[in-house]
Formats: sequence, C-alpha cells, structure tokens
Amino acid sequence: MSVLTLENVSRWYGNVVAVNGVSMTIGPGVTGLLGPNGAGKSTLIHMMGGFLEPSAGSVTLDGTPIWRNPDVYRRLGLVPERESAYDFLTGRQFILAMARLHKLPDPDAAARRAIDRVEMEYAADRQIGNYSKGMKQRIKMASALVHDPPVLLLDEPFNGMDPRQRLQLMDLIRKMAAEGRTILFSSHILEEVERLAGQIEVIVAGRHAASGDFREIRRLMTDRPHRFLVRSGDDRALAAAIIADGSARGVHLTPKGLEIEATDFQRFTWLLPRLARDAGIRLWEVSPSDESLESVFSYLVAR
Repeated sequence: MSVLTLENVSRWYGNVVAVNGVSMTIGPGVTGLLGPNGAGKSTLIHMMGGFLEPSAGSVTLDGTPIWRNPDVYRRLGLVPERESAYDFLTGRQFILAMARLHKLPDPDAAARRAIDRVEMEYAADRQIGNYSKGMKQRIKMASALVHDPPVLLLDEPFNGMDPRQRLQLMDLIRKMAAEGRTILFSSHILEEVERLAGQIEVIVAGRHAASGDFREIRRLMTDRPHRFLVRSGDDRALAAAIIADGSARGVHLTPKGLEIEATDFQRFTWLLPRLARDAGIRLWEVSPSDESLESVFSYLVAR
C-alpha cells in the first residue's frame, strides 16, 4: 500500500504562483483532483511525478522524496494531459520501448499485457499518428501500466474519449483500485469525479479549497446560495410574491429580468412555478447565472 504525501507544497514561475501551500495525503483507492482549468492540477501532478521541483515544501512517496529520485519511477505510472507518444511508432512499438526503458525481464510479454489491459490490441500495429484522441489516451495508459506500478497519476485521462471508451477506462480504474493501487486522477468535470472517486481534493487558483468524502463536498456545493435569472410576464409582481414568501435571500429587478439569490436550491425550484401560477404570471425564462465550476469552487474557497 503506497501513500503520496504533499506538505506545504508551492510552485512558482517568476512572479506567477501556480501552486500555493498545498498539503494533502493520497492513499490507496481512487482520489479525484478536482478544479477548474488553470487551477494548478497539472502542476501538482508533475511535482508528484518528479518532473517539477517544488519551490517550497516536500512531495514524498512512502516517506521518500520524489524529486531527483529515479528509483521512484519503478513504483509510479503517469498519464500526462499533453500528448507524449511518438506518432511515427506503432502502439506496440511505443509500449515495448517503455518496457525496455524500465528494464523489465520480459518486455514483449509486459507490453502485450499492458496493451490487452487497455483493450488496444486491435490497433496495436497501427501508427500512433493515425489514432484518435481517445485511442492516444488509452495507449498512454498502457505505457503507464507496462511496469505494473502501485501508484498511478492520471492527468485529465478522459479527454477526447467517446462514451464507450470512457466507460471502459472507468471500469479499468475501479479494478486497479480494488487491487490496492493508489490512483489519483485530475478532472474539471464533476460527473467524472462523482462516478469514480470516494475521496476528492479540490484545487482553486493554486490553493487547496476542500478535501474529504465526495458526498460531503457535493452537499456543500448543492447547499451554497444559487443565483437565477428569471424573466416573466410581470417581473415586479413576481418579485413581490417571492419576497413575501421569504424563499430567497435577495431579489433584484434589472433590465434583463429578476436576479434572485436562493438559499435553498431544491425548495426554490419547486416553489417558483407555483408562486407564478398562483399570481397569474407567465414565466418566460428561468436560468442559473452562476453554475460554472469556477463559481462553485470559489464558494468552497470562501468557506
């Protein structure tokens, strides 16, 4: 059972701070690293993989520093977000080269097992340059698995995959976690993390925003104040009805319609059409105005 530990880790580039004072522990099972694009997820993964030196703090695997320690690569597998395969090689040639770089005793057998595990045997003898984005993601996964490491770092592994490929990879990740591996995967898509990870770490603007069981953090996201834009046949009358009911924390009349801040998402979405019906007001539009991941994560940071 392997454990990755980050202690007060920061990384900066000149005056730009990419990661700021992050501490977390990643143990066996599936952990989701969740955050909007540009939050610092890839920087963290590159430091965990030994490709970037922390500007401050430490990153260790089972107590051993990762930076400038080639021996840890026997126990780490990395799937980077960026393309990292040679287009002129076939999938099989690429995975075989990885097996030889790891000095495995039977590189041919290891390459064959890794290719089979990601279900790429049918395309193994085609050039990688002719692969789709999803196929390239799977062959990168095979390269990370070829030496059978106990720790896997996956940076946006589902990018470019079709629904069938996504389901296959999710199933593979679950199986590997059941074998006792430590798996960290990053995503900016809430649904991917929800389906795979029990434990999540939330990163926003380079800072550690939240950590824990997914269901607990998802509840914080659901319970946060929600903002809606509502257009109706009589905005003033509808605003008066909402204020009288007390179901919203704030109601503002604007040229675009009503801007409403609701504290109870489920009750408000149930109540609004009934208030409009009882007042004889037609609803033309009801749309969330703060449903981006950035707004959700910013709320978590502020807590």
